[in-house]
Amino acid sequence: MRDGVLTRGARGAGALICLLLALLSAGWIIRDLAVAEHGADVWWAWLGETRRPREFTAWATSALDPLLVLGALAAAVAQVRTAVASSVAAGALLSLAAAVALLRIPLVWVLGADWLQGLDGGLTGWARLTVLAQLALAAALFVVVAAGRRRSPGRPGRHTAGSAHGPAGAMAPVYGVVRAVPSVVGPGRPGSPYRGSAGTIAVLLGAAGLVLAGWEIHWRQQLGWYLYRKGLLGDASVFRALLQPPVHWQGAALAALSLGAAAAALRRAALSRPAALTAAALLLAHGAVALVHTARAGAFGRLAALSLRSHLEAGTAVFVAAAALGVLLAAVRPGLPDTSRDLDAVRAYGSAPGEARPPHAPPPPSRLPPGW
Repeated sequence: MRDGVLTRGARGAGALICLLLALLSAGWIIRDLAVAEHGADVWWAWLGETRRPREFTAWATSALDPLLVLGALAAAVAQVRTAVASSVAAGALLSLAAAVALLRIPLVWVLGADWLQGLDGGLTGWARLTVLAQLALAAALFVVVAAGRRRSPGRPGRHTAGSAHGPAGAMAPVYGVVRAVPSVVGPGRPGSPYRGSAGTIAVLLGAAGLVLAGWEIHWRQQLGWYLYRKGLLGDASVFRALLQPPVHWQGAALAALSLGAAAAALRRAALSRPAALTAAALLLAHGAVALVHTARAGAFGRLAALSLRSHLEAGTAVFVAAAALGVLLAAVRPGLPDTSRDLDAVRAYGSAPGEARPPHAPPPPSRLPPGW
């Protein structure tokens, strides 16, 4: 992204779009709670329980949907808070849009597939309409960030002469005026992660993304394209919820989000922190669901009898969840402060003995010229 700031109108439009995204997903969560016999049934459905709530219907949401709601609300808050750097606010919009697009695209054709004819046609129709609306809103977020930027306007110089005041508060004779020098916090745009945090994010997300990508390559080789395609593009055998992407598509999408955020962290881009938070939250849910599924299957009680692949799957779930927690802790730390506000400020200082002056200001001569 070119150097600039989001206009107030762009941030307001972004906040409104984020709220609409959150409302669409929240509506389907409320629907699942309404059709569930017990509220806990929705929780178990998010953790991989395949039992349907009723005949001719299905669960609509997965563990990803509450995270999308929270992510959209957080992005909306980032737009209305002026303390959030413009580059970070733009990164929040882009990260949310990328996650929504990657996780919703396959549902466009999945929800129109013939093998869903056993479900209520009105239900699948509304779900597909929701997906199309969310994809349109995600595209709108990309447009808002691309079109709603302007160059940072120059700030007029500000004269701060606090150091040229006498003990009683009266203005002392001013010897010189210098420009203020911002504090040195290292190179990078406001909101960019510090080097330590950026390195942690890049290593953990890069490793998690490569592990997930490696598993997708393994399953492609192990299953063959015919069976792998069902888990990638959707099939009745892998269907879990209306708004849940196919299992292999989800794994590939999370790998792409993780590797993209890791690459941004390597560059210490301002958008790397919101991108890392988005990817880490989704990875944490992915790893937690896998761990719960493994525990409910009793695998942890008979580890010695499991195959090598089962050990690797359980280890992957633990690593992905732990890496996601580490990334969340690193990405939630504040980034570089905005020091551009003082670039054009000027400071005056006097010539009295012991007069405080800016460290980069030249000292007055031992004897001032007559009439100074």
